[in-house]
Amino acid sequence: MVALENDPLGREGLHEFAQRFRNGEISSEQATRTYLSRIEVLDPSLGAFQHVAAEQALKTACAIDMLFAAGTDLGPLMGVPVAVKDLFVVDGMPTTAGSKMNIDDIAGEEGPLVRSLRQAGCVILGKTKTVEFALGITGVSSAHGTPVNPWDAQTPRLPGGSSSGSGVAVAAGLCAFAIGSDTGGSVRVPAAFNGIFGFKPTPGFFSTDGAFPLAPHLDTPGLLTRTARDTALAIAALTGKPEARAFPIEVLRLGVPQEYFFDNLDPVVDAQIKGALEALSAAGCRLSPVSVPEARERERYFPAVLPACLIATLGRDRFLAACNQMDPIVAQRAASGLDVTAADYLALEAQRTRSRRSVSERFSGFDGWVTPTTTTPPPPVTDLDDGRKALELALGMTRNTQPANYFACPAVSIPLPQKPGCLPVGLQIICPEGADVQALSVALTIEQVIGSSMAPDPACFIR
Repeated sequence: MVALENDPLGREGLHEFAQRFRNGEISSEQATRTYLSRIEVLDPSLGAFQHVAAEQALKTACAIDMLFAAGTDLGPLMGVPVAVKDLFVVDGMPTTAGSKMNIDDIAGEEGPLVRSLRQAGCVILGKTKTVEFALGITGVSSAHGTPVNPWDAQTPRLPGGSSSGSGVAVAAGLCAFAIGSDTGGSVRVPAAFNGIFGFKPTPGFFSTDGAFPLAPHLDTPGLLTRTARDTALAIAALTGKPEARAFPIEVLRLGVPQEYFFDNLDPVVDAQIKGALEALSAAGCRLSPVSVPEARERERYFPAVLPACLIATLGRDRFLAACNQMDPIVAQRAASGLDVTAADYLALEAQRTRSRRSVSERFSGFDGWVTPTTTTPPPPVTDLDDGRKALELALGMTRNTQPANYFACPAVSIPLPQKPGCLPVGLQIICPEGADVQALSVALTIEQVIGSSMAPDPACFIR
């Protein structure tokens, strides 16, 4: 059997990696070679990567090591190997947005987020797979293949989308962290299904320039990491903002929505979430009910707005000429955007504006709201064979995540510790619009109370 090298990050995290790098215990080249080796061994089975830039990554890593040896320190992410969702332009790498359609004229040039990775000294290993045009939450996409959830080698399970490859790559230890994007849950659902941490900031926190647009006013670049602690460090390094710190648990005030978010939960999710809330309450967190009836409005908004925005991005003629090349489910969803009228679209946006104002007032007295991230653990891929069940699953996967996008709020998914043999479950925190660092502080506090999630054993995927 092929030997699998140990993950350079392991359970230590980015803080410890930074210390080891500065102590000379590990170099960027060593870490990069190890991740490339793990990708070579595991990715033929997992399929997380769309493009691996081995030669480019090694050249960058060697240059980073030489720069550090010459006395230049670019900060805590210097030398860290990362992956980028194939929705973002990275110079020297192809951008497909998960499609076989030519979108070179849309993708544009490399944007500020990718440039900030370079400026921080990160090594970009390659591009991770995405659901075609980011229009899909299950992670399934026929255009370039569906990544395999690393938590179950016996029963193929959904990786979550659309940042499917990023979620799988982080969970399986194929990179230190990954960039994703979230328009209706596309960072948080893969995070929940793969047992990792996902951060979706307020729209505008990261620029969307240099990324293929699904719905520009909703699209939000985000991070997928092992822990909230890793995300806090990465966000500080990439933005120059002070690193988020945990609150004292006894001052944490969380609202628990009384409708919608907790309806019809899978028993496993229900038990895990109840256990987490009991642990938080016992530690001193104050949990109080809150009413958020506007959450249900996402059911009318997203099925109309996302397809209409995608058609606007692609153009009607391009879409009609090439839709037969697309994933059939994505093509069917996108085609519904052809029938959305300007009046319908404007009415939905007007209602969203009113709801955002009313919901912002509901955060008064709370540091955030706590909900399950998804209604189920990652389901088997075969559950999508039944059309009716597939629709129910997709709606359940986005039911709790889309409201945060609808309200323009930052949100995170925290992996709950699970027993061996159990599937991952995510706990979601939604915070007021613009309270991005606060969302990370809340997550850090919760992580300290409930502990970190275990990692899957990807060795069983070695061919």
